[in-house]
Amino acid sequence: MADINNNMGEAYEWDSEIEKENEFVFLPDGEYDFRVVAFERQRFDGSEKMGPCPLAKLTLEFTAKNGMTATVLDRLLLNSKMEWKLSSFFGAIGQKRHGEKLKMDWNQVIGSTGRAKVGSREYNGQKYNEIRSYIYKEDVVPGSAPSGGTYKAGSF
Repeated sequence: MADINNNMGEAYEWDSEIEKENEFVFLPDGEYDFRVVAFERQRFDGSEKMGPCPLAKLTLEFTAKNGMTATVLDRLLLNSKMEWKLSSFFGAIGQKRHGEKLKMDWNQVIGSTGRAKVGSREYNGQKYNEIRSYIYKEDVVPGSAPSGGTYKAGSF
């Protein structure tokens, strides 16, 4: 089976059996708990507004109150212009506290849990989830339940 951090998929033979259907789960806008299930080190080549820098590609698994899970990808640019987002991500997984400096420990990211505000965007007629903001672990109210429901793609 292919490694989740380098998912190239598996080749089928012409007469292979298939079963899996579209498993995309769409989360309505709201706050949800997440777990980091994968992390890749990549490179951002730069743009008109930001220079080249390392890029962290995160795969986050969210669980809705009905138990269904949705996967959302997020990319964190390791650039001073995006330091606020890096701080909020590390604050969400409990590595950073408000007002304190932190040496980012990427080796501890996989398996970490946190909370984030999830929103949606539309691209080519399809709706996708995206991270609107991360919520510092110290700001999460204990016992708070995820908001919103969960729907299979196409049922919203």
